Amino acid sequence: MYEAYWQLSEPPFDNSPNPKFFYLSPEHEEALVRLVYTVRHRKGCGMLTGEYGCGKTTLSRALIQRLEAERYEIGLLTNPSWNAVDFLREALYQLGAESRDKTKSELLHQLNDVFFSNFREGRDTVLIVDEAQLIEDDAVFEELRLLMNFQTDDRFLVTLLLIGSPELRERVRRLKYLDQRITIRYHLNTLDYTHTAAYVTHRLKMAGRGTPIFTEEAIKLIFDFTRGTPREINNLCDVALLVGYTKRVHEVGEKIVAEVIKDQVGIG
Repeated sequence: MYEAYWQLSEPPFDNSPNPKFFYLSPEHEEALVRLVYTVRHRKGCGMLTGEYGCGKTTLSRALIQRLEAERYEIGLLTNPSWNAVDFLREALYQLGAESRDKTKSELLHQLNDVFFSNFREGRDTVLIVDEAQLIEDDAVFEELRLLMNFQTDDRFLVTLLLIGSPELRERVRRLKYLDQRITIRYHLNTLDYTHTAAYVTHRLKMAGRGTPIFTEEAIKLIFDFTRGTPREINNLCDVALLVGYTKRVHEVGEKIVAEVIKDQVGIG
């Protein structure tokens, strides 16, 4: 709605996990390097945790983009509120295999066949479980651990990546049988002020805007209110651009950001 006014080719602050808008802060870069290392070196199981809205899902999509499609077969599992059997069916579905009316044992055999078939064809299998803190049934975590048993004499046949909020880290820590299988892990924090400013600039640039829209005072207020959480930065900046458009201003200053914040927190 406001894109043409601000000379943007597309909305810069959508909360969809579009890897085009992925901002590589030092922490996000470190997290991505560790995930790529886990996959390329077949480390078995890696875990990425982080605060809500800090960019974990977008980072997982950036990872997928960096993995060559001809070499990797990737299954992305989201919103994982399954029991153990449903988890196995969903994993097979995401890897392109049908799995109706089969017992858990048959599903495990079929998964092993898929992993081994990919191995013979020179492809690595990767299963990414996003929002893994939503797994309620410990039996699902047990199945995840058991997938690590699918291996040849010298390598794992599947790489598992668990992605979730800090609750996942605490949950896994209590499940020693799984915790001991995780070889690479990283916790993603929110952005500091400098990277909040750079994040806003980056997203505007990716949407076609080469010059600033937000004043320095506005950015400071955005950081103070959002505490550097990308999802909250997106929400605030999006509405601020809309308000700036309706007021026909040439830049978004502290006053407009403060107005949006008042609306968001319900202050009259």
